[in-house]
Amino acid sequence: MIEARQLSKRFGSVQAASQVSFMARDGEITGLLGANGAGKSTSLRMIYGVIAPDSGQALIDGIDIRGETSQARSRLGVLPHAAGLYGNLTARENVAYFGALQGLDPERVRRRCSELGAALDM
Repeated sequence: MIEARQLSKRFGSVQAASQVSFMARDGEITGLLGANGAGKSTSLRMIYGVIAPDSGQALIDGIDIRGETSQARSRLGVLPHAAGLYGNLTARENVAYFGALQGLDPERVRRRCSELGAALDM
């Protein structure tokens, strides 16, 4: 589960996110809606530990991203926007590529690709 509690972030005079709170439970789809500049991307960057919130707390499976960043990140898969998807690779090749980047051995990557392909009916 992902939980944001009163996350706020300011860049100079710009309030990028103000007291953002929500829960994204495992097995459910959660969407963040808002106009451009509403703080959606900033909130997500705080949750996955790219930028530190000025105030508030982000928890991944109960683990505080600020105190135990590596452990929290290990429980979270993030692909912000379309960054990182390589158009010349198939979906399976993209999964294998990122699995290898995470240090999975080739056999585990192969198994996970097959499992994910079956689960997603690909």
